[in-house]
Amino acid sequence: MIKENIKKEILRRIKNAEKEHNVKVLYAIESGSRAWGFESPNSDYDVRFIYAHPKDWYLSVDLELKRDVIEYEIVDEIDINGWDVRKALQLFRKSNPAIVEWLQSPIVYVDDNVFAQGARKLLGDVYSVEKGIYHYRSMAKTNYRGYLKGKNVPLKKYFYVLRPLLSIMWLEKYQEPAPIEFDTLRSLIATGTDLDIVISDLLERKKKSLEKEFVSAIPELNFFIETELNRLENYNDSPALDRSYIESLNSLLRDSVI
Repeated sequence: MIKENIKKEILRRIKNAEKEHNVKVLYAIESGSRAWGFESPNSDYDVRFIYAHPKDWYLSVDLELKRDVIEYEIVDEIDINGWDVRKALQLFRKSNPAIVEWLQSPIVYVDDNVFAQGARKLLGDVYSVEKGIYHYRSMAKTNYRGYLKGKNVPLKKYFYVLRPLLSIMWLEKYQEPAPIEFDTLRSLIATGTDLDIVISDLLERKKKSLEKEFVSAIPELNFFIETELNRLENYNDSPALDRSYIESLNSLLRDSVI
């Protein structure tokens, strides 16, 4: 739950971004640990948004040279930045994990009822399960090898490995984009098992700890992680880019631009 005063400040900054850059914010959400459901008391607010320029901005010979992101420095634990709608749809077409997760965020600040709804309708057709598995495997492997091989490890990094591995399990089982809420993903782990109990205990500790807290390595979790990574070691993402939905994406772009 986002505190009301924090939400008001986030909305104020979004409005300021619209005025400063002459854009309309179509969709703004919370991403990161607060959306995933395992934030620490001092976690940043990771606000991400999709915006559109007036139509004439896109009718330019030098369109490809124009800046298509808006970024701000983190102030008072609020990290806010956004993507132009054309950039967002180009990445969506490639099953970019960020935009796919943003569309499923449970914490929404702004919604024009056009862009996100239209993208979600296309999600089942556009999204590549193979690309999703490849991305989450890379994320889990990088965080595990980079942070969880020592005796004392960053607590939060366990969740930066567990969430992608559970997302892969979801993709394999349901052949659809994985939800971003950790509680939903962990339903794939049998209730009451040793692994489930260890994850529950660690989750409670994560919600009470500061961002940089360390814990002793947890053998049960490391065994699960290594088993899954070994199983996925030879997985290769090689699907061809599907052009059959490009006109639907073009239509959504036209509907979204001011």
